[in-house]
Amino acid sequence: QVQLVESGGGLMQPGGSLRLSCAASGRTFSAYAMGWFRQVPGKEREFVAAITWSGGTTYYADSVKGRFTISRDNAKNTVYLQMNSLKPGDTAVYYCARDRLPRVIHTAAGDYDYWGQGTQVTVSS
Repeated sequence: QVQLVESGGGLMQPGGSLRLSCAASGRTFSAYAMGWFRQVPGKEREFVAAITWSGGTTYYADSVKGRFTISRDNAKNTVYLQMNSLKPGDTAVYYCARDRLPRVIHTAAGDYDYWGQGTQVTVSS
């Protein structure tokens, strides 16, 4: 069983920065792509960013490209999301997730099988 625990959310003014962390249990972390998604009430969960198992390739939603950076430290079983130039539209619950298959990468939420509990990010003045 894989457990994912997010941290680092909070309240930030527009233009500010936050870094989210997601710590994973288990010994197979380095074999799987990891993703970040976000959700606001009444809307579907949307893709934010994903990173391959080695960390060599990353993917971003157009809405966050150039502002957010996903990274991972396989020695620490942790994936990060650095969020800069935050906007009110970034307000959401942010979830990390593990791809359902090893050594492939997807950007659709349905292709991820393990999810964290989520961390709230609120961007407001």
